[in-house]
Amino acid sequence: MTEDTENTGENQRGRPFQPGQSGNPAGKPKGARNRALAALDAIGEEHAPAILQTVVDAAKGGDVRAAETILSRIWPVRKGRPVSGVELPAIATPADLVTALSVVAKAVGDGDLSPDEAQAVAGILEIQRRAAETLNLEQRLAALEQKSGKR
Repeated sequence: MTEDTENTGENQRGRPFQPGQSGNPAGKPKGARNRALAALDAIGEEHAPAILQTVVDAAKGGDVRAAETILSRIWPVRKGRPVSGVELPAIATPADLVTALSVVAKAVGDGDLSPDEAQAVAGILEIQRRAAETLNLEQRLAALEQKSGKR
């Protein structure tokens, strides 16, 4: 096996390009498109009005799937909704965050909030907690620096 590799040294390519040198220095031109996608776009542009009319006619004729397809383009599925019906307490201290989280948990238990909505609200409360914690640390650090005379 060693003899085979020793004899093929001249045939091995190694590094075809110097470090930092590309095989295609100009690169792909800006705006260049994949040929298959360009062909599909051309077909789509040519036949799109007829296809759309066919789907609209099918929807008018009672095809529920066609109607769903058209309506999903007009009114996309909402990713979220405003949370209402849950009154969070005013949050001034970290203790208020505990109260607010218990209100959120109760709302999930009562069915007023879905678990996903509660998770979103809890995430906002967590961001508020971190902001309050950062402010508290900043104030404590400033007080320590003032005491030690570093400021």
